Amino acid sequence: MFVDTSKRSDAPEIMDNFLMEGEILRDALDKIASINRLLGGNKVSLAGVKHLLKTAGTQEEIRILDVGCGNGDMLRVLADYAIKKGLKFKLLGIDANNFTVGHARELSAGYPNISYICADIFEEIQKTESYHIILCTLTLHHFKDAEIVTLLKAFHQKVSLGIVINDLQRSAIAYYLFIALCFVFGLNQMSKDDGLVSILRGFKRPDLLAYAKAIPANHFILHWKWAFRYQFIISKL
Repeated sequence: MFVDTSKRSDAPEIMDNFLMEGEILRDALDKIASINRLLGGNKVSLAGVKHLLKTAGTQEEIRILDVGCGNGDMLRVLADYAIKKGLKFKLLGIDANNFTVGHARELSAGYPNISYICADIFEEIQKTESYHIILCTLTLHHFKDAEIVTLLKAFHQKVSLGIVINDLQRSAIAYYLFIALCFVFGLNQMSKDDGLVSILRGFKRPDLLAYAKAIPANHFILHWKWAFRYQFIISKL
């Protein structure tokens, strides 16, 4: 039977259990990061950050929050970029799973400008801290529509430059291609099952446009990118 992608799925992912820990989770986190990197996902997020940085001063310390940071791969990409360009980045990753945060800390031990916290983003974003950029790479699809609107409104209030979202397109083609990709990369069963659910919880263009209207966001860019994802940049300037 052909998979139905007309509406966002509300099926849970195994990884949504924030008490989960162990080698299976570690393997899943690292494989997700590797696949995202190989398919150009990191480049999509980095390009969004570069776009927002065009209006920032070169001597200013740029504070970036990565929501749902996973194993911290994207933060390390940003840290390396800052070193290459002589920029000052203060990078913070947040994840609701303590084991995931611990793994990210271990992998980022050589980066003094990266820190991590284990927290509920709905609580953390209400605190007084502000950021230049808030980054969501393959994270937003974990939330329901009403939660996404709540988060994006809060993010919009907390940033001075903008928000970069890089997330999955809800597509039947992507769904079946991912099944093939699971064999190529040798993904474990949890990664396979969660990956398919993630695609069905992904987005179509009207979904993202509706979120922009609900914020409301007056300045945004929305592009389809390979592999079956959207780059959604919401600018404050």
